[in-house]
Amino acid sequence: MLTEGWDANTVTHILGVRAFGTQLLCEQVIGRGLRRMSYETIPQTVTMDGETIAFDAFPVEYAEVYGVPFEFLPTAGGRPDPQPPKDTVHVHTVAERAASRIAFPRLTGYRDEIAGERLTATFTDSSRLILNTGQVPTIVENAPIVGASSIHHLDDLKAKRPNEIAFLLAKLVLETYFRQGDATEYAIGGPVENGVKSWLFPPLLTIARRWLQEYVICQDNAFPQLLLLVELAHTAADRIYQGIVNGDGQPDRPPRLMPILQPYNTLGDTDGVSYHSTKSTYRTSAKSPMSHVVLDSGWEGTVAKALEQMDEVKAYVKNIPRLDFLIPYTIGGQQHAYLTDFIARIDDGHGEDDLLNLIIEVSGEKRDAKDAKVATVESLWVPAVNHAKRFGRWGFVQVIDPHAAMMTIRASLNVHDHNEALALV
Repeated sequence: MLTEGWDANTVTHILGVRAFGTQLLCEQVIGRGLRRMSYETIPQTVTMDGETIAFDAFPVEYAEVYGVPFEFLPTAGGRPDPQPPKDTVHVHTVAERAASRIAFPRLTGYRDEIAGERLTATFTDSSRLILNTGQVPTIVENAPIVGASSIHHLDDLKAKRPNEIAFLLAKLVLETYFRQGDATEYAIGGPVENGVKSWLFPPLLTIARRWLQEYVICQDNAFPQLLLLVELAHTAADRIYQGIVNGDGQPDRPPRLMPILQPYNTLGDTDGVSYHSTKSTYRTSAKSPMSHVVLDSGWEGTVAKALEQMDEVKAYVKNIPRLDFLIPYTIGGQQHAYLTDFIARIDDGHGEDDLLNLIIEVSGEKRDAKDAKVATVESLWVPAVNHAKRFGRWGFVQVIDPHAAMMTIRASLNVHDHNEALALV
């Protein structure tokens, strides 16, 4: 198992009982012992020039190797008395708390709803896309440590027909932005939407061809076939779709922001979570479907206690990566995913049959990345999900002072327009 790619981070001893044919295979086996068992940091200090610097670092881990000659790196031996593992807490969904279950949509992006079926496009200077070799190298020299170097070109890609580019971009715009949204039943793990509006492909193809001819500029030996590469293809599809939105603008019915849902994993919930954590935790009551709140900071524990004490809060959960509730956002031209802190279901005066799903973010120091995340939730995620009218009412509140969390959340309920987002700071 060690030689054929089986991977585990709990290997502590390796015993070689046969000869290795190559040094590389030996190194691969040794590499199984290099996987860290824990990525929990511990405080460390170092003194430099009379100044003591504090920082967090991974603790040292050792793996004992017997009978395997390993000469690639010098080693100084292991520790005879390995440290015992840290105590862990079993964080899991509590079956008896089904009434506190929380469900949420999973989005991949946002789109503007087109008013009609007759598609037109109005392109502007911002619709232009400049291709150059700074984005994708067209000639690469491969010079390995051992063996002859070689030159690789993108000649095969350059030989593709221009019509193939237009077909790909039209298909990408269709599958990403033009899906049927008439379904009323949404099974967990199943698709929400009924599929693409295939009858719109011909006008999309015409629009894509026009955009390719008029708004793609090639520089420095670049060529339009580079748009067949996935990353550039998505960029091109976004430019084409924005042109369609611009061409669809109507004074009496401006485009509405709508969510782009994950096609096969559209709904998530708090069911089926079970894992062990070495972090500090806060034991919850029946208000939470989870047994514990895992504390990434002391602030989150303070907010969790406030949610427990608020009568308005009917259910809440600390967001964790295993729930896969991520908010897509863009910063610096790169796509990222934002993991918020809490989701709470709150009675804001509409009755228990129409609770408000409130996303709660516990903020620290002000950063550009945090501002981009908050702006995305306020102006994109919450309006898009509320316009869909399929997933209940959603809102957002940003808690700057955790000790005033209860007051901040209650104040947001008094002034919140549930069709939009609000960050109360």
